[in-house]
Amino acid sequence: MSEYMILIYDAEQPYRDYTAQQWGAVFAAHQRFAAQVGEYGGKLLGGKAIEPTATAVSFRGEQASDGPFVTTPLAVCGYYLIEAADLDTAKAIAQLCPAKFGGVELRPVRPTPVG
Repeated sequence: MSEYMILIYDAEQPYRDYTAQQWGAVFAAHQRFAAQVGEYGGKLLGGKAIEPTATAVSFRGEQASDGPFVTTPLAVCGYYLIEAADLDTAKAIAQLCPAKFGGVELRPVRPTPVG
């Protein structure tokens, strides 16, 4: 089994005024996704939502600045680390990942030598 990172890109603005009920629907969608990973023979190794881009600090060399590295309509809002038998299985799993106002990006995790 290989590891894959699913990066969730979504618009931040629509979520700013979400009610508790709307957030409940978002969390339920992610719980469904987590359950579906196993249905595809994969394994969910981890995942988290991250704070909005307004909390970001970006670095270029030794220079730090408040805010995201670039300003775009979509931002990285979270990630999942999964294990899957192959790239095709990982693609099938990634397509299930909720991103209501955006999309997801799938990348294989690069193996690194130990020692």
